[in-house]
Amino acid sequence: MVTAVDTSVLLDVLLNDPRHATASIVALRHAAAEGQLVLGETALAEIVPVLPAADLPQFLADWKLVFVPTSQVAAILAGEMFRTYLSRGGKRGRVVPDFLIAAHAQHHAARLLARDRGYYRDCFRQLTLWDPADPT
Repeated sequence: MVTAVDTSVLLDVLLNDPRHATASIVALRHAAAEGQLVLGETALAEIVPVLPAADLPQFLADWKLVFVPTSQVAAILAGEMFRTYLSRGGKRGRVVPDFLIAAHAQHHAARLLARDRGYYRDCFRQLTLWDPADPT
C-alpha cells in the first residue's frame, strides 16, 4: 500500500515534538512496513527549513520516503477543493499547501498519513486519512 506523508507527521519526527513524535514515528514505521511512503513537492519544501540540506537525502533514505512529483490532475483537484472550502466560509491563507498535499495523496497514494484537520475529511471524502494519534 502506498502512503503519502503529510508535513505535520514529518515535522513531528524532525523536531521531536513532545506531544506527537512518538505516535508519528510508530505510524510511519507501520506504514513503511505495509508499503511505500511518498511525499510531493509541498511536503518536501515544508521540511527543508528545519533540516540542513546535507541531511535531507539521508532523512528521506532512512524513512524510505520517495519523492513523487504531483500531476496536473492533482493540482486542479487541490484548487477545486480549495474553492469548495472557501465557498463554505473557509479562510484564505496557510491551508493551500494542505490542499495540495491531500490532492497529491488522493491521486498518487492509497491514503494520507496526517494529523486530521477537519477540511481533509470534509473536502477529500475519497481520501483515506490515517491520523497517527488514532490507533484504529
